[in-house]
Amino acid sequence: MAGRQAAIGEETAGMSGATGTDHIGAATLHSVPLGADAAYFTLVAGGPVSAGRAAADAYRRLADALAREGMEVLHERVFGSLDACERVLAGRASAMEDVGRAPLTFVQGGPAWGGGFSGASVMAVRGPVELLRDEHGRPFGRTWRTDGATFTFLQSLHGRADEPQADNSPPAQATRMFGLAERALRHVGTDYRSVVRTWLYVSDILSWYGDLNKARSACYRRFGLMPAEGNEGILLPASTGIEGDAPSGAAVTMDLLATVLKPGSRIEVHQMTNPRQKDAFAYGSAFSRGAAVRMPGATWISFSGTAAIDEAGVSCHPGDFRAQMHMTFDVVEALIGQEGASLADICNATLFLKEARFAAECRRVLRERGLEGLPAVPVVADVCRADLLFEMDGTAAVVRG
Repeated sequence: MAGRQAAIGEETAGMSGATGTDHIGAATLHSVPLGADAAYFTLVAGGPVSAGRAAADAYRRLADALAREGMEVLHERVFGSLDACERVLAGRASAMEDVGRAPLTFVQGGPAWGGGFSGASVMAVRGPVELLRDEHGRPFGRTWRTDGATFTFLQSLHGRADEPQADNSPPAQATRMFGLAERALRHVGTDYRSVVRTWLYVSDILSWYGDLNKARSACYRRFGLMPAEGNEGILLPASTGIEGDAPSGAAVTMDLLATVLKPGSRIEVHQMTNPRQKDAFAYGSAFSRGAAVRMPGATWISFSGTAAIDEAGVSCHPGDFRAQMHMTFDVVEALIGQEGASLADICNATLFLKEARFAAECRRVLRERGLEGLPAVPVVADVCRADLLFEMDGTAAVVRG
């Protein structure tokens, strides 16, 4: 296809401003630059092969690309069936040199063929990258500084308590998780008001999504984030809220991006609304539709988890996966188009299919939209409403100069 997702298929094309797609045995590696000093690498498993082999194949090529480009990982999410977690991480460890030092998030997002490794989303930058550790020495995030801005990713935060007497109900875990995030951010010199983007992976999401929203809204009110009447000065982070179990057994796990700008920085951060959808906080979900990070050489648009929901907040096309997927792409295009991006500028995405049987239809819709080369990890996961069959999230980038 035309555009920044065009497959090159040659390792020698590499990065250096060029998009690349390498088909590597049991997996595919997409590489898309986000400007001069950042890139997204999307690892996608190719079929029902050994989880460890697929992960090792993908991560071996990723390690080569990072070394060639002089880049370091800034944020990493790995998707696969939970029972394959150890094999996937062992395959990763066979290729990467950061074992024991790398914060990452493993999400139960199984592939359509039933089990194993689905893929991974990796944002990398030309450093230096600072590793963040908690009081026990465990890595929980990374920080990157560039052009008067500090980008901090925190990974795999959760509120599951080990004490037998602790309240481990899902809402209580969610409340502790947001509190932990606030404390962690204060530990690195900022607070939750600097959070641009969150990713929430929720166990059994359909049974308690409403309670999760209530817990999040209560925490955000304490943090001073909830919008004033008239939606003036939206501070809410963009967000994904999707089904996903974690190896910890937590009811909900969160990744986040916080950005702090020094006076005089040429970088701007803008929380976005979407002309095609009602703002989510208007019906109880405290997040914005997207976040734009405007840099001197590029604009990054991180779009929230998006599904076939109309301007009134109503789910559309019940029972019709194809129509829901097409509408979702239309809605995403309306959002990112406000920053001059098109669907061809998506540099990383996750495609959430409610059931594995929709995989073939998903591939057909991608062909119809001219998006066969979309750098996306498809996974099977419930969406936040029982009548929604498809959701996607991701990042688009407009690179200038």
